[in-house]
Amino acid sequence: MRYISTRGDAPVLNFEEAMLTGLASDGGLYVPETIPTMSAAEIAAMAGLPYEEIAFRVMRPFVGDTFGDEEFRGIIARAYAGFGHDARAPLVQLGPNHFLLELFHGPTLAFKDFAMQLIGQLFQAALSRRGEHVTIVGATSGDTGSAAIEAFKGLDNVDVFILFPNGRVSDVQRRQMTTPPETNVHALAVEGDFDDCQAALKEMFADIGFRDHVKLAAVNSINWARVLAQVVYYFSSALSLGAPHRKVSFTVPTGNFGDIFAGYVAKRMGLPVETLVIATNQNDILHRTMETGAYTKEGVAPSMSPSMDIQVSSNFERALFDVYDREGAAIAQLMDELKSGQFAISQGAMERLRDIFASGRASEEETTATIAAMHARTGEVLCPHTAVAVKVAEEHLGSEPMITLSTAHPAKFPAAVEAACGIHPALPERMADLFAREERFTVVPNDLDRLKSLIKERLA
Repeated sequence: MRYISTRGDAPVLNFEEAMLTGLASDGGLYVPETIPTMSAAEIAAMAGLPYEEIAFRVMRPFVGDTFGDEEFRGIIARAYAGFGHDARAPLVQLGPNHFLLELFHGPTLAFKDFAMQLIGQLFQAALSRRGEHVTIVGATSGDTGSAAIEAFKGLDNVDVFILFPNGRVSDVQRRQMTTPPETNVHALAVEGDFDDCQAALKEMFADIGFRDHVKLAAVNSINWARVLAQVVYYFSSALSLGAPHRKVSFTVPTGNFGDIFAGYVAKRMGLPVETLVIATNQNDILHRTMETGAYTKEGVAPSMSPSMDIQVSSNFERALFDVYDREGAAIAQLMDELKSGQFAISQGAMERLRDIFASGRASEEETTATIAAMHARTGEVLCPHTAVAVKVAEEHLGSEPMITLSTAHPAKFPAAVEAACGIHPALPERMADLFAREERFTVVPNDLDRLKSLIKERLA
């Protein structure tokens, strides 16, 4: 399996190289040269299998010869051993033809654990074999950072630096990043928003001298291995509802487009997906793009669903690459235009996007109302991100089952949930002492040179 850059001017890599490299040297994102497909019979044969076996069968074609079968099975088993539900990603019915996919049973109570726990094991296996050490730098709007820290803390072959927007994540999200005592963990609170953190990360990767000096690696959703791990729960949930003999649709709360792009990959692999619905909060750049064909940044307004407070959706580039017939030069031009704040998508490309994706948005008031209504109607307590998706999903219900992705445990956003429905969601027992743990983090200015200097100092 070979991996190519969305901008067409970076070396072709194998799976291990693409995973450890993260962002391509030309600023693009790595994608498979071809998407492997599964027949209806192969998909049907996975019905009733444990999540780990489905994960092995779905991901195995993408890995190539990087890992042997038994080694890869062991990696998957270790990745999901710490989850709090035997089904890993269970389904709950909300109403007629509407199902909630619970993705919050991992160690940090968010969907990011599915990818990050796996990538931690993949990195450890690859780096141990190579005898190498890497520096992971990640940018987070809330959940990626804590999931990365949980996956990599204490590992001998990795130092992990997480950039998060100071004051713009929930207290639970912040404490999950700032309380681990392991010395290879570095939480950096940046005086800016998530897009500032993500821009700094991309600039670090673009600086080849810095990148090589610290042996930089990425675990944000720009890393293909992250997307790949998320493809699995599209298959497992669809199988539970009758796939491949029955089509399903998905609604995904998304800001960075990585989670819903994983659904697109599942569809390309042969999973019978009718519609993929993009659900955005008030920072609705993806919904506006789907409506207008213009990708235009308008600034970020802090919301009760902070993991979606994004205006630069990195993984959207991967979708654009496909609808522009994989013309790297065209994508490079669009990304260059984005530096001035916007770009226009061609009519043909927009038609192809609309054939695959639908979209919707939820205001703050609508999100609060959805949390209250769902609790009253079903007893389910939703996190704000999930509530955004449920509101949008209900506007797109059809004859096929709709699966809405529930991306975080409500206890990660207790104030917003309690204000909406009167329930103060408790943290699971294993995290009950989170607010008693000592925090350890550094507040840094939104200054690229200062960030790079700090990372070098910590590694010295």
